[in-house]
Amino acid sequence: MTQPRVEVKPATLPSQEGTGHQRRRWLRRFSAVELLIAIVLLIVVSPFVGQLPGGASIDAVLMTVVLLSAVLAIGERVRTLRLAALLVAPAIVARWLHHFRPDLVPQEVYLIAALGFIAFVVVRLLRFVLRASLVNAEVLCAGIVIFLMLGMIWAFAYAIVAAFDPGAFAFASDTASDRTMEGFTAFYFSFMTLSGAGVGDITPVSRVVRMLTAVESMLGLFYVAVLVARLVSLYCAPNSSTTQRE
Repeated sequence: MTQPRVEVKPATLPSQEGTGHQRRRWLRRFSAVELLIAIVLLIVVSPFVGQLPGGASIDAVLMTVVLLSAVLAIGERVRTLRLAALLVAPAIVARWLHHFRPDLVPQEVYLIAALGFIAFVVVRLLRFVLRASLVNAEVLCAGIVIFLMLGMIWAFAYAIVAAFDPGAFAFASDTASDRTMEGFTAFYFSFMTLSGAGVGDITPVSRVVRMLTAVESMLGLFYVAVLVARLVSLYCAPNSSTTQRE
């Protein structure tokens, strides 16, 4: 007797859910893959552009690309798109105003706005990963993007704390550019803490920073464990369903 065919619906980003007027079809091809590429490009290029004459402009462009890519990756539904655009607009405007007029807009304004928007994106992507029905490239890339964006959130948080408390970190480096918690230095410290590797050339001194580093380190461990467990359960679910029907 022929067994009934079991159809599994492919996993899609939150931006790819909904029908009719609820979604914008022209954004459908932009997914977590492009967002992952933009973030990796920002992280890889960041330590090198600081030495270039127009390095600050390149860094601003790359960060703008990452923020806009995040909007397109989660914002196909009209309501989500509007909310994402509303959250990202202050971050982008403040980033460029600080670039051209640092005396008018301090860096902390941009960092706080960007931190809030990225946190919103992480929540949307995490919801997508937890609700996915099977493992595919979108789910894997979304999981990696969440991890990298968590590192970005804490990097911004470290930079904000350092701006209000210059003595929050102790630096072992003799280079003046490496003794400020901003740009690539903030990314470096954040990702090393998130991965659990730790660093010896930067030491958290204030209680606020020590609390942030402890939370980030624990979050990195728990997130990897939960993500692996979720991916394994998704990978096994279709096979177990087929076995039960046979």
